[in-house]
Amino acid sequence: MTEGRYVRVIAAIIRKEGRILIGKRRAGTFAGKWEFPGGKMEPSETQEECLARELAEELGIEARVGKLFLSTRHTYSHMAIEFVTYETEIVSGEPRLRDHNEIRWVLPEELSLYDFPEADRPVVEELVRQK
Repeated sequence: MTEGRYVRVIAAIIRKEGRILIGKRRAGTFAGKWEFPGGKMEPSETQEECLARELAEELGIEARVGKLFLSTRHTYSHMAIEFVTYETEIVSGEPRLRDHNEIRWVLPEELSLYDFPEADRPVVEELVRQK
């Protein structure tokens, strides 16, 4: 879904035992970079529906979407995105590799050691700040 010229991307902040789940992208524009699980909104869905669908598709989990964590905008050379993150809890299942080469549970202070796309960086900075 777009708002004006922005593509809306919804992502999850999933925490477990003080760690946050991140995945290394397998394919696409940002292949090889780390990300918070999620994806692009479809026109007919809410942000919460989008995130629940993406987590089921990408990780094979059922999730409960909680409160908004952070919403930012970033313009790349090929597109402009609104990057919206939500605190999210796993209801059932264990994250499995489907769309990622690798997934890791990392401490907030370790996030800055990973190569994230530009749009994700304000989220990384806020998670590190809040640790």
